[in-house]
Amino acid sequence: MLRNRRWNQAGALVIGAAITLLGLSSSTWATPAAEVAATIKRTIEARYPGSHVLDVQPSAVPGLYELFMGDQILYSDATGDYLLVGSMVDTQTKQNLTEARLNDHGKINFGVLPLERAIKIVKGNGSRKFAVFSDPDCPFCQELEKTLLSVTDITMYVFLFPIASLHPQAPAKAHAIWCAADRQQAWNQWMHEKKLPPAKTCSGDPIDALQKLADTLHINSTPTLFFANGRRVAGAIPAAELEKNLASSK
Repeated sequence: MLRNRRWNQAGALVIGAAITLLGLSSSTWATPAAEVAATIKRTIEARYPGSHVLDVQPSAVPGLYELFMGDQILYSDATGDYLLVGSMVDTQTKQNLTEARLNDHGKINFGVLPLERAIKIVKGNGSRKFAVFSDPDCPFCQELEKTLLSVTDITMYVFLFPIASLHPQAPAKAHAIWCAADRQQAWNQWMHEKKLPPAKTCSGDPIDALQKLADTLHINSTPTLFFANGRRVAGAIPAAELEKNLASSK
């Protein structure tokens, strides 16, 4: 489930941007890519104080540029005067290009994840590894857990990432699960049976530190999965897609 985003206010610009893009002049195409990127970055960051354009690349649509903001992708014309907010979909393949590009930008070195701060869950021979940032009260996380019932031979590292702005009770539940005598059992019982262990505190509780880690990794939704090859996938993906990612990450 996504956090609230500052860019929702830009949605009103979509129609104007589409009209403008249709009238792009030939001079736009001749402008060097680096100059266009610099112009877009300068314009957006000036007009939206506190925003950071981390990368600008041409999109699949000629004249439209992809802006990577760290936790999302937006689209702009070559001047930065107009923004498009939303997903770009390839109508032939039905692929969500925005989601795919965001996942590509979000690749990490799996080895840098502090796995000792995660709940380790092993099924079968445990040969296929992945990590997931999950919120105890996120319905999409619970949907993913149901999907995982049919998947085996995995080692899953669950990083407890409660999003208090969406689920006010989630932090207390995350603390209780981490501090339980058997974390794996506590997690499974809550996600599948809604049985929560008694509330308690314990030393070494990483929940607050994981909030900072998630910010560093630009995670703003749950569940967010990372596979052994570093690939990031956001959302409660179906079993077939999960199996595909596990197979390709060996």
